[in-house]
Amino acid sequence: MAYTIGKVRRPTTMHNYEPFIEWMRQSRIASYADIVAQRIDAQFDLTRWGDLPGWLECLEKLPLIQASPVELNEGVRIGSAHQLTMTSAELKTTLMALHPWRKGPFELFGMPIDTEWRSNLKWERLLPHIQPLHGRLVMDVGCGNGYHCWRMLGAGAERVIGIDPSVKFVCQFQALKHFAGTHLPIDVLPLKIQQIPAELRAFDSVFSMGVLYHRMSPMGHLRELRDLLRPGGQLILETLIVDGPEGFAFVPEGRYAKMPNVWFLPSPKTLISWLLKIGFNNPRWVNESTTTPQEQRPTDWMTYHSLTDFLHSDGSGKTIEGHPPPTRGIFVAEAPF
Repeated sequence: MAYTIGKVRRPTTMHNYEPFIEWMRQSRIASYADIVAQRIDAQFDLTRWGDLPGWLECLEKLPLIQASPVELNEGVRIGSAHQLTMTSAELKTTLMALHPWRKGPFELFGMPIDTEWRSNLKWERLLPHIQPLHGRLVMDVGCGNGYHCWRMLGAGAERVIGIDPSVKFVCQFQALKHFAGTHLPIDVLPLKIQQIPAELRAFDSVFSMGVLYHRMSPMGHLRELRDLLRPGGQLILETLIVDGPEGFAFVPEGRYAKMPNVWFLPSPKTLISWLLKIGFNNPRWVNESTTTPQEQRPTDWMTYHSLTDFLHSDGSGKTIEGHPPPTRGIFVAEAPF
């Protein structure tokens, strides 16, 4: 079954956003439902995503199985091996049409999806420092394929909304939700934060992890995050940081770890000062970790270059350009009342 969207016939296995839009019409952000629906529609554009037909074909090939159990507390495990109506090798071949799989890991019908990032490690680092998610409306900005969204749902969130502009990553999420259950209150929208209506002030918790250093205007991003939160809602921010005093931020002249779109890497004190400037209450730095090949590496599910290719060969931990090692900080703060 399919319906027309963006002048192209799309399968409902991909674009089953109707339950989300219907929820939105009954929610605290009901007045924005139509505009969000229109913006989701516009993102599935063949002129932008030439490989989109292949990604949709991958989703159409997935067998119709209502997986059980769906376990989200200790990881993301969907279904049991005996439920699978194709071999694990056939399922892997089908899902590899959506390569590269960067965030995870997942277990699908007993088959490990060994992603580039062991995103569970980041989750374990931040979980002790955040307000409980039980019963909360949560947004994850720049969520990729939604790994952390699943963990947020497993932590008791009432509803989780992830946003990411990569339609391929959205397709990865949809492949998993296809089996886990389209009724579940979790969605990944193919949108940038700039496409979310301004000043919603609706979410109880907003996560931004691995986004800030890609923004040319970090203060603008912090303001966007603040305006998504209800008064007193919590921001959870993870980003690359560097050593230095308050007021110091490193701006690489060229690439950083081969990434061309890296702008500001602040010191922790600088980032806290930015959060205060934007109006957040009680900003604090709760965790620091240096990324290692144990956390980010190539696998069968992500065969491109990875962290070891981005670091200097002298063992210093510095990037291949000679910049400070990739060190990540987690910060939490509350929106003003």
